[in-house]
Order: sequence, then structure tokens, then C-alpha cells
Amino acid sequence: MKKYILITGSTDGIGKLLALRLAKEGHFVAIHGRNQTKLETTLKEIKEQSNNENIIGFLADFSNLADVKKMATNVIEKMPKIDVLVNNAGIFTSKVDSTPSGIDIRLAVNYLAPYQLTNSVLSLLKKSEAPRVVNLSSAAQSPVSLIALEGKANLGANEAYAQSKLALTMWSFDLAKQEPNITVVAVNPGSLLNTKMAKEAYGQHWSSAEKGVDILYDLSMTDLAKTGQYFDNDKGSYATAHPDAYNSEKIEELLKTTDQMI
Repeated sequence: MKKYILITGSTDGIGKLLALRLAKEGHFVAIHGRNQTKLETTLKEIKEQSNNENIIGFLADFSNLADVKKMATNVIEKMPKIDVLVNNAGIFTSKVDSTPSGIDIRLAVNYLAPYQLTNSVLSLLKKSEAPRVVNLSSAAQSPVSLIALEGKANLGANEAYAQSKLALTMWSFDLAKQEPNITVVAVNPGSLLNTKMAKEAYGQHWSSAEKGVDILYDLSMTDLAKTGQYFDNDKGSYATAHPDAYNSEKIEELLKTTDQMI
């Protein structure tokens, strides 16, 4: 059965590979990128390689929340529903460390942007008979500084990345509770996969990109997905996330601060 799937950050890396795999299966696939030329090139590639014309693209810079809001409006206009939303877009190394509004770019792209996008397109997810949200977390998870989230304190790249991924996981668990009809799963797709992000950050990789693609596919399309859970692909199983992901008071504080910023 054809599904309507939106994958963010899908002009390279595991997002692009996942989009191609799903396109080859005949699904309606919406990809996203922040560079117009790269987005158009990727659209052409996927259409040609999959022999599937039901591929569309959305342009948005996730470090700009106004851009994310605009993209959400376009998604609502162009997609009749969303069966699967894969919040894959992420950033580690960057030429600039903060957005124009002063928020660390990793916290903005890896957490605030998917939070805003997902909440903005909930109506489309609810039109699906069995909607899913797959959020890309990480083995790196660190307690979230709300002061840093608000742009009132500076963080190093590693710390900001780890905080952004824990924030995403905390929100994932809450979303699963708030929306019981939507399957929401957080996943570490694998540490140091052979992707552009890992190469830029560490100059090396431990595993193939396909390892990440395989788990994202399984969580998106099979009965492996368990709502409100964290899948650690380094272990190949569901696992326990950082303790803060199960702390209702900290989650409430995080989401209260987030809603004031969005």
C-alpha cells in the first residue's frame, strides 16, 4: 500500500538513501533540503533511479524557524496526509555556532525545527490510519540547559549536540503520550556512520551508512516501531535513554520553554 512519507535532511546521507529506497517501492516521498540546487538535483536523481514521479521537495533552512513555519505551510498545501514523518535533518559542525537570534545552531536545527515542523503538520499525520514519527536521536545525550536553549549561554559543539538530542528524545516521549494514535519513536541510527556529518565532525566512521538506513526503514515501515521508546542501533535493540527523558518535571520545563520560543 502506497504511503505518504516526509523525510527531512534528505539531500544526502542516510536521509537521501532512505528516500531512494522508499521511492523504489512506489511510495509518495517528500524530501527536504536547505540548498535549492542540491534539492533539485536530488529530486531528479531519485525520480530517475526509482522510476517514480511521485517525489516532491521542500526547501527550508532549519536554523531559521520562520523558514520551518513556511515549509510546514507548503507541506499542508502539497500533501494530502503524512503516514510517516522522519525527522532526520541534523547538524554537528557548522561555520556559524548560533542562529541570528542567538540560539545555538545545533539546538535550533536538531530540536526546535523538528518540534515546530511536527506540531505544525499534526493535522496531516492525523489523517493517516497508522501515522508514525521517527525522530533521530543519538547515543550522545546530555542534560538540557534551558538557559542555553534560550540563547543566554554558550555551549561547545559536542555539548550542544548532545543536549539537542536529549531534548528531541524527551519531546518524543511526551508526544507519544499526548498523541496516543501516533506511533512516535526516537532512534540512535548508529554512532559514526559513513556520512558527511560524521566525516566533518570526526574524520572517520565505524559503520556503513546502510546500517542507519536499515533501521530507519524498519522503524518507518515495519512493526518494529514501539511508541514512546528509544531504539539504540549501536546495540541493535530498544534501550534506556538518558534518565532525564523519563523525568516528567524536566520534560514539562523543557516544553514550556520551547513553546515560548516557537
